[in-house]
Amino acid sequence: SLPAKLINGGIAGLIGVTCVFPIDLAKTRLQNQQNGQRMYSSLSDCLIKTIRSEGYFGMYRGAAVNLTLVTPEKAIKLAANDFFRHHLSKDGKNLTLLKEMLAGCGAGTCQVIVTTPMEMLKIQLQDAGRIAAQRKLMAEQAPLSSSPAAAAAGPAVERRPTATQITRELLRSKGIAGLYKGLGATLLRDVPFSIVYFPLFANLNKLGQKDPNVKAPFYVSFLSGCVAGSTAAVAVNPCDVIKTRLQSLQRGVNEDTYSGILDCTKKIWQREGPTAFFKGAYCRALVIAPLFGIAQVVYFVGIAEFLLDMLPKRRA
Repeated sequence: SLPAKLINGGIAGLIGVTCVFPIDLAKTRLQNQQNGQRMYSSLSDCLIKTIRSEGYFGMYRGAAVNLTLVTPEKAIKLAANDFFRHHLSKDGKNLTLLKEMLAGCGAGTCQVIVTTPMEMLKIQLQDAGRIAAQRKLMAEQAPLSSSPAAAAAGPAVERRPTATQITRELLRSKGIAGLYKGLGATLLRDVPFSIVYFPLFANLNKLGQKDPNVKAPFYVSFLSGCVAGSTAAVAVNPCDVIKTRLQSLQRGVNEDTYSGILDCTKKIWQREGPTAFFKGAYCRALVIAPLFGIAQVVYFVGIAEFLLDMLPKRRA
């Protein structure tokens, strides 16, 4: 049923995001670094420096936004894929690869309604620590001020905005379009991701089914979700780098600004080289693999069906 699909998708998203959010934060910061002042050399270096400067909970900056919106986002993605698969297989035959890809395309297109504002807000909060750390380092490296008053005052305390403040400012200055900055780049990432992910998962999962009418074991669904998710994540990582750069409202010292997808692609290629499009790729694979593995286990085990079935019994 649709309520069960939505509940399963939501539960899967909450569990997955809680487990992998620190890696996602590192991915965002690594992708946003340009050839100017580089703060982090790797995933582990980013996480260690984040804990030292911002504390343990600094790794979860932006998690509240993700946890709030991941439920509708994952629910829409999984339910939409099932919806399109159902309507594309009305003849009762197994879906062809082309139809599986079309179903994934429809799911990826539907989810950007929630994904774009969620990513927009999350990126600002995740990258705020990198910007602050870079400015602090630049201030320490700069020559001491000749003004005794300025020296006595010390460095200015930087207040980091909350998701609510960012949302209000974007709505006030740009309207609802402000929250959908980078929509084209989000579509460019999520549609190909779903086109790769859903058919690959479905076919890998079939390999573990002894009987077509019986669900595959949960570990098969988990491994299929991990393999399909990491493969799709790496495949679309260049689009994810472009999306992250376009959605970042603040820049570090000597970092480029971009006017659109083509401008961003051109500047990254010319100034950072083609390898820059795969920044954070292994982080993204580490995020997506367990996220979709967990999602598919919850979705296919059917926790929601169990909960919904219990309701009449409890009333009785």
